[in-house]
Amino acid sequence: MGKQADFLVAIGITVGVAIGISVAVFAFIVIRFYRKRMRNPLHANGNEIVHESQQQGKTSSPWAWWGHQDGDLFASRSGIPRYTYKDVQKATQNFTTVLGQGSFGPVYKATMPTGETVAVKVLASNSKQGEKEFQTEVLLLARLHHRNLVNLVGYCVDKGQRMLIYEFMSNGNLANLLYGENHHVLSWDERLQVAHDVSHGIEYLHEGAVPPVIHRDLKSANILLDQTMRAKVADFGLSKEEVLDGRHSGLKGTYGYIDPEYMSTNRFTKKSDIYSFGIILFELLTAINPQQGLSDYIDLAAMSADGKGGWDEILDQNLVGKCDLEEVQLLATIAYRCTQKVPRKRPSIGDVSLAISRIRQRRLTKRDTSLSLSSISFTRGEIPHIVKQIKHQQIELSSMASIKE
Repeated sequence: MGKQADFLVAIGITVGVAIGISVAVFAFIVIRFYRKRMRNPLHANGNEIVHESQQQGKTSSPWAWWGHQDGDLFASRSGIPRYTYKDVQKATQNFTTVLGQGSFGPVYKATMPTGETVAVKVLASNSKQGEKEFQTEVLLLARLHHRNLVNLVGYCVDKGQRMLIYEFMSNGNLANLLYGENHHVLSWDERLQVAHDVSHGIEYLHEGAVPPVIHRDLKSANILLDQTMRAKVADFGLSKEEVLDGRHSGLKGTYGYIDPEYMSTNRFTKKSDIYSFGIILFELLTAINPQQGLSDYIDLAAMSADGKGGWDEILDQNLVGKCDLEEVQLLATIAYRCTQKVPRKRPSIGDVSLAISRIRQRRLTKRDTSLSLSSISFTRGEIPHIVKQIKHQQIELSSMASIKE
């Protein structure tokens, strides 16, 4: 009996020690895991899961986090609704309402369940660079809001498809209006309005957004017009936040609009956008495509003997006799300053916007003065007729008086 009791005690002690060691090991693991989580705050927010996978050296797609349930959390925080593939498929009538084809992919016209008409831009399935641009655009437009920036009203990441949903701009892009087969001839007033609108959109990006944003792909194809011909800046896939991303990057943009300094150094600044906007202003003035020798025409016109630039020589023929040449000279001078080869010689967008506003104000003042003068001359022309009526009335009154007598 004594030996049996000793055996049972030994077993009990052994089991107790084993349990104690197991508890200690488990507690150690829990404490280590907890401390690791506390040192890495990215774990605390499911919205940052993409950064976590990068830190762990995983090679999963950067879009894995879009498929996670926290994508809905992102949508609620950004205020941008997330739609399913079926939603967009139905809204585009099974993707049959094609509006056009862009560098990003096909664009469709759609009618949402609310009745709102929108444009759906679909990322080409084989576009690797486009994936990064897609993410950039969603994240930027979640915080950028201005009347002269195209509004992002939704997005879709579903069934391997990625789509951006924008407000519908019924008059399309500026490039098609200037160069399309059935192009609309823009009046001088409309061109000034476009220049004014775009300058304010860029001004918001450079001086209103925090941190400032450099668009990096300003061109006429990325200027959209609504039903009232008001212009908005679009396509932010190549945009960069000036502070967070530094100043150097691989060469991006569109031939004919790229800042020469940027091409030679890969260094982009706000002045790179200014150069591109200057080219757009010259497009409005000349209706010459930058990819078809516009810079050569600009250089020739700038060599005018009077030193002010023979801008009327390259003026769009549709504007000849239909615009104020002094205003043409003023706008062309602004455009030329924007396209100076040395960035520091280019004005800020605030100065450009103010200068364009002054041209429009000058035009409005001149128009009001002209209307006032024409009104005065009309009144003077009516004076003889009014005098004649008064004399006639006096005769009738005299006749009535004689009858009463």
